[in-house]
Formats: sequence, C-alpha cells, structure tokens
Amino acid sequence: MMEITELKKILNTKSRLIGVDMGTKKVGISISDENRKIATALKTVDYTDIGHLINEIDIIVKENNIKAIIFGNPINMDGTEGTSSQSVKDKIKLIGKKINLPMILWDERLSTIGAFNLSSQLDINVSKRVKNIDKNAAAFILQGVLDYLDN
Repeated sequence: MMEITELKKILNTKSRLIGVDMGTKKVGISISDENRKIATALKTVDYTDIGHLINEIDIIVKENNIKAIIFGNPINMDGTEGTSSQSVKDKIKLIGKKINLPMILWDERLSTIGAFNLSSQLDINVSKRVKNIDKNAAAFILQGVLDYLDN
C-alpha cells in the first residue's frame, strides 16, 4: 500500500481514480473524472468472493484509465484499527496480487452517514438512499481524497 503523499507525487494529468467502500455483503465503487475533481458513484457489487470482486475492479480499471485505487479504511471512532480494518487490508493484499496499481487506505469514518445525509439533502426517498448507500459512500470516500490531492 502507498501513502497518499506518495500518490500525489506520481499522478500525472488526465488520469482517474476509483474509490472502494468494502462491505461484507456489498462493495460500493466510485470513479473520478480525469481531472480528479469530482467523485461519482459508479456501482454496487454483491460481494460473493474475492475473485469476483477482483474481476469487477479489473474491468473498471482497464476500461477507464485508472491510475490508483482508494479503499475506505473502517477504523474505529477512537482512531484504533479493529477487525473490519484488518479484513479490508487482507482483501487489499489479495487484490494487489492481481491488479498492479497504487492502493491507498483512506479514513472512512462517517462516510456512510455522510453519504446518507447528503442524499437526504437532495430530497431522495429513504428506500433509494439505502439502495445506493454503498456506492455513494465510496464516492464520499473518493471525494475526500480528491479534495486532499487538490490542496
């Protein structure tokens, strides 16, 4: 895994990033524009096994000039890393064996809540918010990285 400061040094212009919100049952995926200004919710993948997820991510990478993958790190509210964080790190190691791109962990505390609250401000009904929460959380995570890289 790479640190965000290292990623900032190696990114060139006109490249895209994807954000991943890793759940145990569903995985949200978002994508940036090529100028890396806006994160957009892309899709939700049902997590059946790591091989299926790797294939889904690999297709997105190959079709969209992706230069790095940002994974939400589900650290505890007190800043410690628990079993969920370790599980994400273990999956990233497996993904990294098949996809050769920089992979970044980004603090995802409150990303699901943030995505849910943001969609409520857009006057989207609750059932639609819940259905799209994973990919919207991935966009929330990725937007945090884009904002960091832009400053």
